[in-house]
Amino acid sequence: MERRSFLLGAAATTALAVDSAATAAAADPGLALPVPAQSPALGTAGRDFPQVGGNYGNHNHSTLQRITRSNVRRLGGAWHVNLEGGDTTRYQQCTVIAKDGVLYLHTTQQNVFAIDGRTGEVRWRRNLGTETTNMRGVALGGGRLYSLSGENIVYALDQRTGDVAWQKQLIIPDDGGGDDCDPNSGQCGGNSGGLAGAVIHHDGRIYVGTEGSTAGARGRGYALDAATGDVIWTFWGPPGPGEYGHDTWAGDSWKTGGAVCWIHPAVDPDLDLVYWTFGNPYPRTDGSSRAGDNLFANSIVAIEAKTGKRRWHFQSVHHDIWDLDNVMPPVLADLLIDGRKRKVVVYGSKSCYYFILDRATGEPVHGVAERPVPQHAGQKTSATQPYPGGEPFVDPFPRLDKTTRPVPFYPVTGLFGVHWDRATISYPGAGGGADWSFPSFSPRTGYVYVGYGLVNSAYSNTRGGRVNTARPLGEYFSGGLVAVDPRTNTVAWRKEGDWSLAHGNGILTTGGRLMFQGRPDGVLEAMDDATGKTLWRWQCGAGVNTIPISYEIDGEQYIAVLAGGNGLPFPDIPRGDHLWAFKLGGTVDQAPAPKPPSRRNQIRAAAVPGSVTDNTVTLGRVWDSGTGAPGDKENTVAQNAMSPQHLTVPAGTTVTFTNPGGNAMAHGAVSFFEAEFDTGLLMPGQSFEHTFTEPGEYFYNDPPFPQNTGKVVIT
Repeated sequence: MERRSFLLGAAATTALAVDSAATAAAADPGLALPVPAQSPALGTAGRDFPQVGGNYGNHNHSTLQRITRSNVRRLGGAWHVNLEGGDTTRYQQCTVIAKDGVLYLHTTQQNVFAIDGRTGEVRWRRNLGTETTNMRGVALGGGRLYSLSGENIVYALDQRTGDVAWQKQLIIPDDGGGDDCDPNSGQCGGNSGGLAGAVIHHDGRIYVGTEGSTAGARGRGYALDAATGDVIWTFWGPPGPGEYGHDTWAGDSWKTGGAVCWIHPAVDPDLDLVYWTFGNPYPRTDGSSRAGDNLFANSIVAIEAKTGKRRWHFQSVHHDIWDLDNVMPPVLADLLIDGRKRKVVVYGSKSCYYFILDRATGEPVHGVAERPVPQHAGQKTSATQPYPGGEPFVDPFPRLDKTTRPVPFYPVTGLFGVHWDRATISYPGAGGGADWSFPSFSPRTGYVYVGYGLVNSAYSNTRGGRVNTARPLGEYFSGGLVAVDPRTNTVAWRKEGDWSLAHGNGILTTGGRLMFQGRPDGVLEAMDDATGKTLWRWQCGAGVNTIPISYEIDGEQYIAVLAGGNGLPFPDIPRGDHLWAFKLGGTVDQAPAPKPPSRRNQIRAAAVPGSVTDNTVTLGRVWDSGTGAPGDKENTVAQNAMSPQHLTVPAGTTVTFTNPGGNAMAHGAVSFFEAEFDTGLLMPGQSFEHTFTEPGEYFYNDPPFPQNTGKVVIT
């Protein structure tokens, strides 16, 4: 654990704190106190956890305090349900919500559930058809439940029975004009994509986002009439002709420009503004065809709730070529900064920094400096990028230790380094930083807590068949948890661990001075919110990639979470359908521990026994599974240009690495990070032998073409 000493005196002014924050400060010097009372219009989560995010400000904080740091060790299972009969083939990203003692959620299998919060009994279940993996939470309002289907249909269900009240088809395919799209539909002007994220309900409207930035969709956010499903307004990520920001896209690149809003927004009812974050542009790593800043990609936009008009925007990455979309849920908080109460929005994610903005005007509270960055004419790079006042919550350059050091032989850059025709490692990478972890703001401590990942990327611009390796094979993943003081935008403390915690691993804080967060190995942890010290652990049976919640029934506090795993950043995160509720004195036991995911980016190719290849690996060739032999053409681009890519032999075996005479280029094989063997550069027709004596897994790559990666498993 790393702790910053400059905060140790921050509790000196706690006499001004409201509620019980002064008592907290006396017990825990160094907290970000005092914290003023938060706007009542944002709502609170206490007896209920009525929406994803807990309230309109995405605090993910419950005021309940019966479960505390001193008694949390007595927490046990109140009940446990396998919602889909124990299915382990799909993962789950939906966060549960709770209202009047009933839990509501939506599984990947497209089943919407109402669950008795005391017993786990299913009240009702409704199937909505085609599956989607991007459903992250339902909404309640006016006696109805709102959700999405994989067929891009929004559903309104009766909250008591699950009966369908209305349904609305969205994402109507359209090429940006000149077709049969109904101009009154609110959907004309962009091509395909999909609905994504949690649904948010406020003041008779529901807000629904979209995905597809990696496939050329034109992003949009919808506001629908909650009573009828009619589209009230559509806000486009890439603006169309005549709209503000359209001139930041070259030619027709806006039509397929991405900039999707795939995480739910925040709402400030006092200002009547919706704060939505928009993702990366498309193509995501090739900027050559879309010169300009590419608004509103990589931006937070304050949108007038009634009209859909832009009030202000802030772009955190100009002309993104790194997939650094900062699409975390925005956090709205009221803070005392320099003795003045400020209404702020906390925004940031993959790019290592938080931007603390005035939520009425978009003004950076701690300032922003536009700094020169590396340039590349082909990529049409922006001359500068914005850096906020304060400090990064994740280091913007890789460290040379086991969990973050780059795979060898790749060119390596930090934040905003450029790539072109060679796969170049960037850090913290498209899966790093805070990605889409769900943060929590605790009015009891003043901190914003967020999980982060340390996951390198290795991008090229992909043109002409160039390699584009989102994550180098064999690299290590890790991450941790960080507490940020938003008054100064500085790190209060950081807790590094074995797992990336940036993919749905949301944080719940409580009035009992606890925070709860799940891990990819299925463990749910309760920690001290002042220090991050782990006080309690529970094995849930599958990866926990959703937000824990808290609710109360008849004076008893419960914690609940859906544990179903995820596909990123570890492809082998254990999957499932486990819905858990916990209470003090609960008697339901933990689930059996599943096989944990590998902490390395694994090669998924089927193992080929050495007996099939005469214990030989052929360099620069892709394995032909049809013939069971190396391919007949040299390949310097593919990640799997080692034949076979996954060789398995017993200890004591001598393996031959050969560069066949038919190749034109020199190749090699160098073991990393174990330094087990190094063939040097082999010219066509040359070979190298190595005898493996110790069981293990040995990754290696080709120095001239480092994306070409293989592994030898010694049994």
